[in-house]
Amino acid sequence: MLAQLEGYASARLGSLHGASLATVTSELSSIEQTVLGRADLRAVLTDTSISGAARGLILSDLLSAKVDDVTSKIAVYAATAAPAQDVPHELAELAFSAREMSETGAFALGNLGLLAARKRVGGYADAKLDQIGASDFDEIEDELFRWARTVEGNLPLRRLLLDRDAPLASRLGTVNTLLAGKVSDVTLELAQFVIVGGRPRDVVGTLDYLVDYVAKARDWRIARVRTARPLDDESRGELVASLTALTGKNVELQIAVDESLLGGVLVEIGDLRLDASTRGRLSVLRDAVAAGRLYESAINRSD
Repeated sequence: MLAQLEGYASARLGSLHGASLATVTSELSSIEQTVLGRADLRAVLTDTSISGAARGLILSDLLSAKVDDVTSKIAVYAATAAPAQDVPHELAELAFSAREMSETGAFALGNLGLLAARKRVGGYADAKLDQIGASDFDEIEDELFRWARTVEGNLPLRRLLLDRDAPLASRLGTVNTLLAGKVSDVTLELAQFVIVGGRPRDVVGTLDYLVDYVAKARDWRIARVRTARPLDDESRGELVASLTALTGKNVELQIAVDESLLGGVLVEIGDLRLDASTRGRLSVLRDAVAAGRLYESAINRSD
């Protein structure tokens, strides 16, 4: 299974028990069979010309109100994160892992190299960060940074957490003893999964990776919006829904009125810039006209 998806599924499935886990397991198996049995759907999900976000939207629309919310989130994450040609395989891997967890009570994590293990931790973080507001990201980022520096600067603690031969329960118990009640629940869960899903000798490196990961995740959850005039509640809701569908994240708006835009909106989220302002459209038109005049001038030259 894709390392990032493995982490995400571990977080989502790990929160389920009993009937809830049985339901999600059954639904993931049904999705696997549906994709295998419908050539049209399989063709869309494996089309390399379609972006991951678009594949996720397609599957989200297909599953809307038909399956458990956890089932939908896991399947959509797979369709979004996996390379197009691997989507059916990753959905099958999800169904297998869910069945295995139903039988054994544990989500099996494979041995991974350093970079893949960090990506697995990142996938786990995606699931946990989806459950909180963007306003809490700064706190989590700061808590993870301080915990990384604590581990780095405390030789006995570092030796214990980096000892691959030390019992997992002992390492997790130490993390829980030192952090429980002193950091947010999400920070504690992330610090614990660094031990469970990361490389033993890369605890500090993975924590620093998470600090950067949370910072980037925050940028994709806060949309900086400039608008020519104030947006009413309906317009705000439609914009949030559109951006959430586009990014697959729970998006919050930071809105500033900028009358120089003349009309429309300008949105910046992550490294994506969406210019639907009147000024932006006029600029594009002006550039096109200028290019056309230059071309016309060139072909009409008499020399």
